[in-house]
Amino acid sequence: MSAANQFIPLSLCVLTVSDTRTAGNDTSGDYLVAALAQAGHHLHERAIVRDDKYALRALVSRWIADDAVHGILVTGGTGFTGRDSTPEALGPLLDKPMPGFGEMFRVLSFDEIGTSTLQSRAFAGLANATFLFALPGSTSACRTGWEKLIQAQLDARTQPCNLANLRPRLRES
Repeated sequence: MSAANQFIPLSLCVLTVSDTRTAGNDTSGDYLVAALAQAGHHLHERAIVRDDKYALRALVSRWIADDAVHGILVTGGTGFTGRDSTPEALGPLLDKPMPGFGEMFRVLSFDEIGTSTLQSRAFAGLANATFLFALPGSTSACRTGWEKLIQAQLDARTQPCNLANLRPRLRES
């Protein structure tokens, strides 16, 4: 079996951004943890952090500095309310944005929620060779993002190409 036909488990972190979610009611974080495990990936760490851009940056900076972390799945803080600050907090950490992710997420979401998808500032990118995906806080949005975009791109068997197989080349100069 060639390397392109083999599943390569990744080590992923899950971050819930919320002023109200707790370990007892974080259904979006629960979904992402279960989905990544079901796909065969490993949960490196999970956290819930308030909508505070400096606290978000501190935690995500620690994760992207850790060579054992391959990717980060963020849920929450991508809307337009005064407290929503995930794009402002984490955008500056990205070395390379992935504009197609947010664009595709909103296209897919339109079929589910219509023009309300305009309120999503979902985004993704690469930070220190670590993939970062930021999704809205609803469980259905996390399901859409994972099942229709992220899962296949983090699977080395996805053809014609995927993000997982790019990992060895992310630090090329």
